[in-house]
Amino acid sequence: MKLTTEDKKALLGLARKTIELYINEHKIYDPPKGIKEKFSQKAGAFTTIREQGNLRGCIGFIIAYKPLWETIRDTAIESSTRDPRFPSVSSNEINKITIEISVLTPPELVKSADDIVLGRDGVIVKKGWNQGVFLPQVATETGWDKETFLNELCYGKAGLPPDAWKQKDVELRTFQAIVFSEEDLK
Repeated sequence: MKLTTEDKKALLGLARKTIELYINEHKIYDPPKGIKEKFSQKAGAFTTIREQGNLRGCIGFIIAYKPLWETIRDTAIESSTRDPRFPSVSSNEINKITIEISVLTPPELVKSADDIVLGRDGVIVKKGWNQGVFLPQVATETGWDKETFLNELCYGKAGLPPDAWKQKDVELRTFQAIVFSEEDLK
């Protein structure tokens, strides 16, 4: 999927309008027909919210179930009000938050951790019912090496032993993301 600067601004505007309307009026934003038509392709995506550079909420869908516009709208609501790690964003905070969107490629199974490129690849680890995901930018933001990245993914996100990624019955999948934020496109 290719996104122009104008496309990115439109998606960030969609996310911001959604958050503002939902928090201030408890209504779900219904974007214009042009947005729905332009972003009708199904795509996985995450919406990340930061306040003064600190994570304030991040929720998304890895698998493409809905058109991109609807995925962005839904993840904007979820990340601002339902991320269990944080209280809901308040109306007083709306002007203090920045929004980042990650539009994802479909995940692909990899044979081993050797196939993972930190900073390029997001990673999904799965064993049985346990699953965790890190977006590609997590490696860059944390400065972790590959082993630490995978250990944290297994233990901190999937509830598995830190070195579970080395086991033969554990699935590793990678995906890439187009990442853009309000900060980038001022």
